[in-house]
Amino acid sequence: MAGHSKWKQIKRKKAITDAKRGASWTKVIREITVAAKAGGGDPGGNPRLRTAIDAAKAVNMPGDNIERAIKKGTGELEGTIYEEVTYEGYGPGGAAIIIEATTDNSTRTVADIRHAFSRNGGNLGSSNSVTWMFDRKGQIYIDASKHKEDSTLEAALEAGAEDFAPEGDQYIVSTTIPTFHAVQEALKAKGITIDSAEIAQVPKNTVKLEGKQAEQILKLVEALEDLDDVSKVFSNFDIDASELAEAT
Repeated sequence: MAGHSKWKQIKRKKAITDAKRGASWTKVIREITVAAKAGGGDPGGNPRLRTAIDAAKAVNMPGDNIERAIKKGTGELEGTIYEEVTYEGYGPGGAAIIIEATTDNSTRTVADIRHAFSRNGGNLGSSNSVTWMFDRKGQIYIDASKHKEDSTLEAALEAGAEDFAPEGDQYIVSTTIPTFHAVQEALKAKGITIDSAEIAQVPKNTVKLEGKQAEQILKLVEALEDLDDVSKVFSNFDIDASELAEAT
């Protein structure tokens, strides 16, 4: 996931406008609602909901908003009914892309996604066309400037992490899905601050992109991520950091 991780780092450093914050809140609220609907409103017994609440707090969402989203998911309050959908496709240079979306109108969503692909040199594929290229894992992101690599690596391995990788200005700790939250709690107990965490589609291999193809894949990913219905986008592209910086 090297290239996409670099992309996420640059995006994180960009100034967050009010419009972007609003869009982020919309996506997080949908995830909380769907998580509560699927696994109940108690974050202690619903790991997915706990992750969604952590993401909401990370973007400074008020507690009242979080509570309302949970109650809409459990049916205590009326609200829009969302369904989860996953789309797959290929971008420039043959890069594989997985799009996770939450929508109340799948016809609209697939049309928007297909349009983003066609405008940016990609193609929407069929179900299971690229998922075999990815493994579903927990990913924990830690600010490398705040913690020493050796001690963080040791803490991650002791906590039961599968993998640890320094990348740019952060460390990426990979876990299995069952140990995702336990590893986070163990790291926090060691005084390690977690920037963010997610269940991600991690590519088994990456595709190196340069020049125009690199520029196109970044535009495609950004166009997909900007869609209201899209929750997450994963890809197996890899782009040199210097070229990535120039493209942004």
